[in-house]
Amino acid sequence: MAALAMPGRAPYACQPFCTRGRRIAEPAAPTRSDFQRDRDRIVHSSAFRRLVYKTQVFLNHEGDMFRTRLTHSLEVAQVARSIARPLGLDEDLVEAIALAHDLGHTPFGHAGQDALNVCMKDFGGFEHNLQSLRVVDVLEQRYAAFDGLNLSFETREGILKHCSAANARRIEACEPGGIARRFLDPAWPSPSLEAQLCNLADSIAYNAHDIDDGVRSGLLHEEQLQDVPLFGTYREKAAAQFPHLRGQPKRWLYETIRLMLSAQIYDVIEVTRANLDRHRPDSADAVRQLPPLVRFSETMQGQAVQLKRTMFANLYRHPQVMHTTGLAQQVIAELFAAYLAAPETMKPEFAAKAKAAASETELARVAADFIAGMTDRFALREHERLTGYRIMKAGGALQV
Repeated sequence: MAALAMPGRAPYACQPFCTRGRRIAEPAAPTRSDFQRDRDRIVHSSAFRRLVYKTQVFLNHEGDMFRTRLTHSLEVAQVARSIARPLGLDEDLVEAIALAHDLGHTPFGHAGQDALNVCMKDFGGFEHNLQSLRVVDVLEQRYAAFDGLNLSFETREGILKHCSAANARRIEACEPGGIARRFLDPAWPSPSLEAQLCNLADSIAYNAHDIDDGVRSGLLHEEQLQDVPLFGTYREKAAAQFPHLRGQPKRWLYETIRLMLSAQIYDVIEVTRANLDRHRPDSADAVRQLPPLVRFSETMQGQAVQLKRTMFANLYRHPQVMHTTGLAQQVIAELFAAYLAAPETMKPEFAAKAKAAASETELARVAADFIAGMTDRFALREHERLTGYRIMKAGGALQV
């Protein structure tokens, strides 16, 4: 039976008054919906605050203006809300998912994630989306009645964007028909529209702000992107509308990025509306039984892929970036080895967990939890404390 929609929300949106609930039941808040309450718990969490000192592309100490995981998450939330409102989705849920989606990310961006996954290859691996779920389910220690943040099903579903089959089976065994179902059951291939939207908003946001940060760093130049339609087309449109921008490169870049963002947002809204009209889902569960509906047009998808490839070639795999990526991965690998050899050197709460570990796999997971929660600069300090040498200079021209 289709759920009645709250005012301003379409019937296919997640409805906060009929959420699937929390893992541990709690009385409803008197003045906030469950999704508003989730958002507030995320904002007040320790893991959220640490995002301000975690790498997006450029190390936090490289400059005050580069994005961090925190500013990235805020930009994802802004893009997602811009799309959610005209589609009639629940904006509070969208914001909660967007703000939480990177809570489990390691220090040093994807370089740190890849290194920790290598370290954990014999112990179940490391997936940052799964780690974000682990943060909100277990690792945050703020409430007397439960570990984690005890978020609603719908927020947790959105946080788990990707998951290996093995990990999905483990989650499904503990939570039958729950947030991992879509990774295992072909009859339920999709998450909510709000979760789908946040996944796409993540890509829209980082494509835009990585161009900005890449040019600011001096490693990327607009000319390298001129032949990429998603950038070049809007660069020329900006100059045609405001000819004086040709003499103001920073403002020209900002106007180009603004036009790029708007074009992608309007494209997603138009295509998603068409998909909704075609399939006519009447509830969030009906959405979950359909293929993903929040999408780019084929043209925009192709342009986004081309931009991403160009960014990999010219920024993410820039020799200077690759050099520092190797250093960052060395930091993670040596920290992991040090903690496995001497678990007592971790912070007391993690050292206590390590002491209680019943196997090497449990010990390794404790070490991974500790490392994943570190900020960039804390990881560097810990590495120097444990190894006796400094692998990176604070304030030096080092990027990851």
